[in-house]
Amino acid sequence: MSQKIALKEWAVVISALESGEQICLMRKGGIAEETREFQVKSEMFYLYPTFEHQRKHLLKATYQDRIDNTLAGMQTEKEEVQITCLAKVEKDIEIMDDDLLSRLLPFHIWTEAFAEERLRWKRSKPLHLLLLRVYKLAVPLKLSVSADFLGCKSWIEFDHLEEGSILEPVLSDDDFSRQVEAIEAALSKIGEK
Repeated sequence: MSQKIALKEWAVVISALESGEQICLMRKGGIAEETREFQVKSEMFYLYPTFEHQRKHLLKATYQDRIDNTLAGMQTEKEEVQITCLAKVEKDIEIMDDDLLSRLLPFHIWTEAFAEERLRWKRSKPLHLLLLRVYKLAVPLKLSVSADFLGCKSWIEFDHLEEGSILEPVLSDDDFSRQVEAIEAALSKIGEK
């Protein structure tokens, strides 16, 4: 057995990451964070799907129906979760500015209002824009849900038998580089209208 770490994220967002439609996450930290702010605990981590806080009105209209797909077959007292991908942080960009945040709108599935709400919460702390290289697991990890995984915190740790699953990048090197370059170009245009 080895110790693993996972970042909790909405299942619908993990779906967008797995499909390559989005390569970024925006994080401020959960209410129950030990440090009271978000910190990257590992450069490589699994993505642990959550369902509780997903809301259609917080997603752009073209993505709202996907929440229904993530909730299909979900039980209230879920005993097992499937982890289907691993992520590597390529960049951690701190965002403090509304104008900078608005430049990111084409690169994620959330509404502008939701992104602004994340930025305003704990206003003195930066919003972390994580640019992630995502890898699909050939064999998903099946993880028994533990009470330690519950609550408003970003990271969970778990023990799991090594299975040596093959990792397949969801985007080619070129496609991933193009998305990173597009985000960096949008962020560098601050002040331009």
